[in-house]
Amino acid sequence: MTTRFAPVLLALLLAGVSAPSVAEDLGPQMHSNRGETAEERAEKAAREACKLEICDIIETREVQGADITCDIGWTWGAEEIVNTLGGRFDWTWGKAACQTQVNVKRAPLAEAMSSLRASIKGEMHKVRCAIRQDGKPYVIEVELSPRITFKNGKATDAKVNWGDVSAPAAIYPLLYAATGLDNSTNVLGPEVVRQVNKFVRKDCAAVADELPGRRVN
Repeated sequence: MTTRFAPVLLALLLAGVSAPSVAEDLGPQMHSNRGETAEERAEKAAREACKLEICDIIETREVQGADITCDIGWTWGAEEIVNTLGGRFDWTWGKAACQTQVNVKRAPLAEAMSSLRASIKGEMHKVRCAIRQDGKPYVIEVELSPRITFKNGKATDAKVNWGDVSAPAAIYPLLYAATGLDNSTNVLGPEVVRQVNKFVRKDCAAVADELPGRRVN
């Protein structure tokens, strides 16, 4: 695997962070119901529950209320990872079981949806993915603190702001170089903007009837 695939791999890690439903946008092979384990179904249910809470803030623009904290996980099989990356390299680490905690401050998000211009910056948090090679367990950990700028409720600019990286020796140089490159050139910024707008405008609209019992505009 060469460094040209780094942004794609990082996008996979980011997919489970920026919005609980984003992974479904990476292709039809992702998170299909075929062969799902009970754990994977539970992960999907947790992501959907978190999605509804976040969408409720986006749709109601209600400033008053509790902030949101979600512990979410998502699992990719080795074949899914290879297929998603176009079959351009061999993935020898088996399935990747990832998890993170999503923290959303209610007031800034609600205000960003109704303000002429607003910027939201998340606290530094960690994504952890467990993998295996030759029967041995390994862990990938990356830190990030995304910043997203909104204009009239639409994302117009974004930056991932990668922090520390911890990974097996075979993967670490790739992730370290890729996160450093993205921090300096913001390669992933436009994709984050696209995914956030998809989540806000399409995904949340699709579940408007399922939102908690607060007022929906």
